[in-house]
Amino acid sequence: MSYLEKLLEGVEVEWSVLGNENYVQIANSGRKPVEASLRIIGEIPYYGANNIQDYVEGFTHDGEYILIAEDGSKNIENYSIQYAVGKFWANNHVHVIRGVNNLSTKFLYHYLQIVKFIPFLTGGGRAKLTKGKLVEILIPIPPLSVQAEIVRILDTFTELTAELTAELTAELTARKKQYNYYREQLLMVNDKGLMNNEKVEWKTLGEVGEYSRKRVSSSSIDKSNYVGVDNLLQNRAGKTDSNYVPTEGNLTGYSIGDVLIGNIRPYLKKIWHSDRSGGTNGDVLVIHLISRELDPKFLYQVLADNRFFEYNMQHAKGAKMPRGNKDKILEYRFPVPSLEEQARIVSILDKFDTLTTSISEGLPKEIELRKKQYEYYRDRLLTFKVSEPGFSQD
Repeated sequence: MSYLEKLLEGVEVEWSVLGNENYVQIANSGRKPVEASLRIIGEIPYYGANNIQDYVEGFTHDGEYILIAEDGSKNIENYSIQYAVGKFWANNHVHVIRGVNNLSTKFLYHYLQIVKFIPFLTGGGRAKLTKGKLVEILIPIPPLSVQAEIVRILDTFTELTAELTAELTAELTARKKQYNYYREQLLMVNDKGLMNNEKVEWKTLGEVGEYSRKRVSSSSIDKSNYVGVDNLLQNRAGKTDSNYVPTEGNLTGYSIGDVLIGNIRPYLKKIWHSDRSGGTNGDVLVIHLISRELDPKFLYQVLADNRFFEYNMQHAKGAKMPRGNKDKILEYRFPVPSLEEQARIVSILDKFDTLTTSISEGLPKEIELRKKQYEYYRDRLLTFKVSEPGFSQD
């Protein structure tokens, strides 16, 4: 018999509902919505339906609580449940509850992760969990000692996931900094006009490349090859599949080897070296190489360099939503070494790119693995038989 089986063997479980005041306090009366423009910036988390929306002065609650989305949950299949400790501000898009007497708040939080909320939701596009439905949700109440052990086990998995995420994120951040450092060093020209002890020729972007003139039909576009500013990732992280795909008209086309740059808010450093053909819109610039003096990968590294993004911001137009100046971008000057030296630089930077990509792809996989482990043990520990299916609130 496993430890989990021994833990739950013969355990008597009482069933109740969230509306039973002997076990659950509903603290909705303290909630208070505040418009963003009226919030006073502070250090107290301001919670909405899905997560922390802001940090403010003042608080509505102080203690250990669970926040359940009243409306606006991003995913009704995986309903928004948040755990809050200490002082916080809750708006009116969350129900605020906690366990009392013989019900641990943290145990209740873990249990609510497996509750199917859909049957309790009302409304159409913006599903709502009314208080009237909230109080009907059935909950198990095993002995406090069992609740405490279940919480200890599940919190261990949560902490391990958090530690792993922090370690891998720190590793990824360090590798990205290293990558950017070596890019800047390898592309630097010294006071003698030499790049890595080699003479260079200065070129403008307009001399070696041009904006794409290619047009493609929307019928040839899908989520994997449509690129907009929304699916270009910040800080040179490439792109992801698009949630939106145009269904009519023609688009600016791009080809394998082109460099795509997000032209809204250049400081976000959205850039991608294309490995396929596809289409984009006017908010994304497509740089197509026309010179044989440049390696396409070398051009990408030049445009991914901080010096280009700084130049782009210096000449950007607009204050609230700056946009790159297309004419000035083509005037950007950069040093061009021999093709052999370009290839050497690209080879070095490709190694950093491969390492960074490996960590970037491995991070979500590791997190997903730990999440599945947590869910496996959570489901085993929190699946109790309902001894009184016809139970109604005392």
